[in-house]
Amino acid sequence: MDELDERIQAAAKKRARAEKAFNDADAELRALLVEGRAAGKGPSALARLTGFTREWVAKIAPASKSS
Repeated sequence: MDELDERIQAAAKKRARAEKAFNDADAELRALLVEGRAAGKGPSALARLTGFTREWVAKIAPASKSS
């Protein structure tokens, strides 16, 4: 394996670690958005906290259905 192969392999490993970190953080945020909606926080308030659109927040964490 030459030096270029090693750099490519290292970059691929770095990308895999970054992707895992992103997916873990994304799952944590989504769970917290669901928790926030269940606690009565609106999508606009959560959107202001996260920087995402209220539509995205509402899609990820729809209002809990009351029976």
